[in-house]
Amino acid sequence: MNLEIVSAEMSRKEDKSYVGRTVFTLENHKAPYEITFFSTRGTEWDYSLSFAGEPGSEEQFLETDALLENNDDVYNQLLDAALDQQEIVEEQ
Repeated sequence: MNLEIVSAEMSRKEDKSYVGRTVFTLENHKAPYEITFFSTRGTEWDYSLSFAGEPGSEEQFLETDALLENNDDVYNQLLDAALDQQEIVEEQ
């Protein structure tokens, strides 16, 4: 399944926690998705999946959620995209 990253961002809050998001599309899925990441230390991450715009198919949403739960490579690709953006912002 081909994944395309549309946008990503990550920021560090005053309490040193991290909040980020990655918007992405999956091949043959009509609606784009947004995954939001949160970590208090930047080591263990919680996430929330939602549609990035208009709601799409619930079946495809559940399929995507299962993909994130079961495929570390896909999950890490989305998290890395957000983390990469955070590093760029801090360097400027």
